[in-house]
Amino acid sequence: MLLMSAEGRLPRLDAAVFADTGWEPKAVYDHLERLERQVAAPAGIPVIRTSGGNIRADALDPAHRFASMPLFVRNPDGTVGMIRRQCTDEYKLKNIKRQVRRLLGYPTGRVPRGVFAEQWVGISRDEFTRAKDSGIKYAINRHPLLELDWARTDCVRYLARHGWESTPKSACIGCPFHSDAQWRDMRDHHPAEWADAVAFDYAIRSGNARGTAAGSPLLGQAYLHRSCLPLDRAPIDRVSAHEWKQRQGSLLDLLADHEEEPAGCSPWTCRGGDRDAAGVAA
Repeated sequence: MLLMSAEGRLPRLDAAVFADTGWEPKAVYDHLERLERQVAAPAGIPVIRTSGGNIRADALDPAHRFASMPLFVRNPDGTVGMIRRQCTDEYKLKNIKRQVRRLLGYPTGRVPRGVFAEQWVGISRDEFTRAKDSGIKYAINRHPLLELDWARTDCVRYLARHGWESTPKSACIGCPFHSDAQWRDMRDHHPAEWADAVAFDYAIRSGNARGTAAGSPLLGQAYLHRSCLPLDRAPIDRVSAHEWKQRQGSLLDLLADHEEEPAGCSPWTCRGGDRDAAGVAA
């Protein structure tokens, strides 16, 4: 959407907002810098980076209130559950909303009736059921890809034509929503990030540090992988039938088929899925 705004195919954005959890893969930060340098800056569209802290550091800091990640938990009776997710709201939505208010000129207090920003959310036709309202009166969500009737294949073709075929997904290094394929890719191609995720996985076995320090540790044990095994012992080499199908298809088909892609994280559309940048038109 930023590319289309920059080339005039969509209206010019007033700003793009990137909500940074502080624990993104290096590829995401590199991609963001390239977007700023090659697309946003020449088009005069500012990219605003906002952050509510470093989610990894906060989880391990006994003095910090932590917005829980959706960790998998093996309960004392052997059943498996998942901790309620608060991280998307705390590290993404709140900070995007704060920036939208600043863009509107009302960083504090009540935003007057009728004053609002239009926010673009990148939902394509394949996932139209995920298109949602913002839930706040001063920010109205718009879905330009749905208006264009674009499917995921249309997006991939457009990106490829403009030299952006290798577009990484935005998600924390230690996000529990990662697929086995993404864990394998991290282990095999990004060893430093893999080591970071493995260390974090061991560190959160009793839940977040503040709860443990306060004498309220998790009743069960927390893990990053759904198997509830330590990440470096989890069965991530298991390849699903769907993944085999992807491997046998064309590159375009592989990119376009999203059912078991590496998960990302997106405000207003989170299923554990896509990205965390919002286009804003005030």
